[in-house]
Amino acid sequence: MFLRLSTKLLNISVASLCRTRQLEKAEAALIDGVRLGVLPDVVTYNILITGYCQFVGFDAGYYVVHRMKEAGISPNVITYNTLMAGATRQHSLSCCLDMLDEMLERGIDPDVWSYNTLMHCFFKIGKPDEAYRIFSDILLKNISPCQATFNILINGLCKNGYIRNALMLFRNLQRQGFVPQIVTYNILMNGLCKLGKWKEIISLFEELRESGIAPNAITYTTAMKCCFRSKHYKEGLQIFYEMKTRGYAYDLFACCTVVAALLKSGRRQTADKCIAHMIKIGYELDIASYNTLINWHFKQGKLEKAYSLIDVAEARGLDCDVYTHTILINGLCKAGNFDVARRHLNHMKMMGFDCLVAFNCFINGLCRAGHLDHALQIFNSSDMKDSVTYSSLVNSLCRHRRYRLAAELLLSCIRAGMKILKSDLKAVFRGLNRSGTKRDGKKFKLKVQIAKLLHY
Repeated sequence: MFLRLSTKLLNISVASLCRTRQLEKAEAALIDGVRLGVLPDVVTYNILITGYCQFVGFDAGYYVVHRMKEAGISPNVITYNTLMAGATRQHSLSCCLDMLDEMLERGIDPDVWSYNTLMHCFFKIGKPDEAYRIFSDILLKNISPCQATFNILINGLCKNGYIRNALMLFRNLQRQGFVPQIVTYNILMNGLCKLGKWKEIISLFEELRESGIAPNAITYTTAMKCCFRSKHYKEGLQIFYEMKTRGYAYDLFACCTVVAALLKSGRRQTADKCIAHMIKIGYELDIASYNTLINWHFKQGKLEKAYSLIDVAEARGLDCDVYTHTILINGLCKAGNFDVARRHLNHMKMMGFDCLVAFNCFINGLCRAGHLDHALQIFNSSDMKDSVTYSSLVNSLCRHRRYRLAAELLLSCIRAGMKILKSDLKAVFRGLNRSGTKRDGKKFKLKVQIAKLLHY
């Protein structure tokens, strides 16, 4: 049967190729279509712009606009919205604003998605006040905000640390008749999770159930993650079992979250069953999953199995990330293999990884093993340190009753512009009072106050 070629069919073909990152083939399909007499339209070029913006960059997407003009096709509001989205993805506010100006110069009226995208861009670059002004402009221009507008606003406030403002806005919108979707609840729960507000998450979770909205895998996983982070393992596991019994599809990330929590709580047998279940289901493991399993083997003291898992992951074409290497160094330190751990840390540096967390694990491992002088020697010879590094050494020095050196380290931490823990400050102050005189403690407190004033 002869199938008449059409622009619609061309657009479907180009869209399919763009979605699978085959941009060269999409261009070839466009050329072949023109040769066969099928002319592209504005939709065709908009699809190409989306592909280039997503997988190459804004500049490549904007170049397609020039080709549209040469073909005699005028860009529309979707064209510029797509370009603004591409600029936002690159955190380029200037390009986003340029597209809005160009749209207005061409006599194209921006729609709600134009302003949504601009608002999202302001949030992404950390300018929530300007983003909120865009929301005010939407209302002043008599443009009806959509569900996505409110979700972008709430998500932006959460990401910029204004979770309380996001909750207040959420409640105000509800009073005005706004009916939230599952996405809105997930956004708020994720924001609360980062603050460790597990009780508020459970409260939102209950509200979601009562509203008749069905939770999805993201809702359950977020609630679980927050419970586990807050060390409420029982509540987290109850949520996971509810997710299973109610027939909700749970993904690999949810399983790994549960395994990690079971390991932290010392429930290794249950973790074993969960891992066996993951393998039985046939999940295609990613590097994050391997990291969980590698950490599990290290906690059991099975170094050989941990290394064999790394070999399996690399054989499958997965690259070890910074977490993999950090888990290895931490495991080696716990096993007392400090020379191997040091060599691996140097290997991480050569590979260009951010080694700060791994370095902290190494210093902490030396301190716990009683190699305090060795830890101090490495600490003094390295520029790579933060407040956690100082804290490990200060705690260890206090345990060994070397309070004066601990006091010097704590003061140097403040002078370097880093925050110190109140517990560290109290430990040093008490130690100085016990080992010396009250005058030593008072002098130390005064020096801390002066150091803070001089820095801030």
